[in-house]
Amino acid sequence: MPAPDMVDGQLSGSRCAIEGVSIKGLFALLVLSLLLPSGATTSSKSGTCHKTCLCASNIVSCSKMNLTGIPMAFPRYTAVLDLSFNQISKLKAEWTPVKLSMLHSLLLSHNGLTFLSSEAFLYVTQLRYLDLSSNGLKILEEFIFEPLEHLEVLLLYNNYISQIDRTAFSSLNSLQKLYLSQNQIQRFPLELVKERNRLEKLTLLDVSTNRLKLLPIQELQVLPAWIKNGLYFHNNPLPCSCELYSMLARWHRQELSSATDFRDDHTCLLPGAQKEKALTLELNKVHLNCSTVTILDEEAYLEQFIRLGCDTRQRYMLKSWVLPGNVQLSSGNQSSRVLSDGSLQVGPITLEDSGIYTCYAVGESFNETLYVTVLVHNATQAGGQEGMKTAYTTLVGCLASAMMVLIYLYLTPCRCICCPGQGLDKRAPGDSLHSSILSVSPTHEDTGPEGGGGGGGAFDKPPFNRHVTYLDPKGLLEQNGRLSPCGEEDEEWQEEDRGRQEQRRKSDAESLSSVCSDTPIVV
Repeated sequence: MPAPDMVDGQLSGSRCAIEGVSIKGLFALLVLSLLLPSGATTSSKSGTCHKTCLCASNIVSCSKMNLTGIPMAFPRYTAVLDLSFNQISKLKAEWTPVKLSMLHSLLLSHNGLTFLSSEAFLYVTQLRYLDLSSNGLKILEEFIFEPLEHLEVLLLYNNYISQIDRTAFSSLNSLQKLYLSQNQIQRFPLELVKERNRLEKLTLLDVSTNRLKLLPIQELQVLPAWIKNGLYFHNNPLPCSCELYSMLARWHRQELSSATDFRDDHTCLLPGAQKEKALTLELNKVHLNCSTVTILDEEAYLEQFIRLGCDTRQRYMLKSWVLPGNVQLSSGNQSSRVLSDGSLQVGPITLEDSGIYTCYAVGESFNETLYVTVLVHNATQAGGQEGMKTAYTTLVGCLASAMMVLIYLYLTPCRCICCPGQGLDKRAPGDSLHSSILSVSPTHEDTGPEGGGGGGGAFDKPPFNRHVTYLDPKGLLEQNGRLSPCGEEDEEWQEEDRGRQEQRRKSDAESLSSVCSDTPIVV
């Protein structure tokens, strides 16, 4: 057993050694803390849960703590951060000094938020769920959510949003559900669902209970069913119209959730100063007397190719077809085949292709069965077009014939000598009984000064002249067998002959007047 003096000496030596080591250790830690960067010190503190929050594994809940600002330095392993029901009015860029790469859910509802910094989400790029509902937001600026490429659900309902920049959601390529209800939005965000600009994975867009007064009905009607199924626009001051009724009625017949789940909330304002509300799906009964919506069958012609769509309420479903007569579609079928998008192409069409086609769609959450009726006409589409062409040709021919008749009746120039201004020149030497009874050769020639100053009449040098005269039987009888005078006959006979010629000229002119009568004689 050691002596007491020796024990006391050892204990006193050990105390001195311990005190020396502790002093050196504290000095080393002090030097190390000064040499390390500020981020390292922060990281050491970020490993613990904040005293005002509750932590359970990777979930940090700071809800209902009357916070006016966001606590600093959350643990890096935080996956869910709940800051709802506080008094945080601004989300600044430096709200988290470290990158929270594990954070996938951020809850900031019921805080009275009025400001979002454009750099507020730089350190939380892995977010998949963001709740900003029930706040005081009024404007969504351009590219405000640009860093959130993996965001799937965004809640913005129950705010005061009235202005949304067209690029606010443009970078959210993974967004599936967007809630914008109970705001003051006046413009439908068509860019989110339109064919070339839409978010490809967006399946739910809620713009109900806003201030929408106009819907792009034509653009919405052509959207696929899996988009229309999650497009909610009820409780908006939309004007009543048959177009709105027709669109919503079709959605209701297709059993789309956006129409069936809120059937009684789809209202519109009737025309008039009182602006009374009416159920949109009842406009065909009382108010506007709109036509009842019926889904028409597919019509086809012989030798035509048609495409039957299987427009399901859910995207990415496994689709199969059954032909009329409950015939299973096989790979050996040459006239029918399933395309890459699940639609069925049939052709060239025959009369046997008429009937009911059935599409069976199998999905993760539910299955669907769609029926398409095809009616085949016993004619080719080209034949119908040829018939229309023949009808048009016949009509044009009839019109042309009628025009020709009108031109002939009213625009043909008068070629009768008896017409006004076209008197017969009695001094023309060729107008004799011997030369103009039946003649097709020119007989009226220019007579110079005696013919009326150059003969400017309508019958001056015509190509053909047709004369119709009535012969005097008595004159012909008297001249019949008589020789023509050659200058050796007596004067009495010549004077008698001249008198008879003048009388024949008068009868000739009278006979020509009969040509312009109601019954002309043409030779």
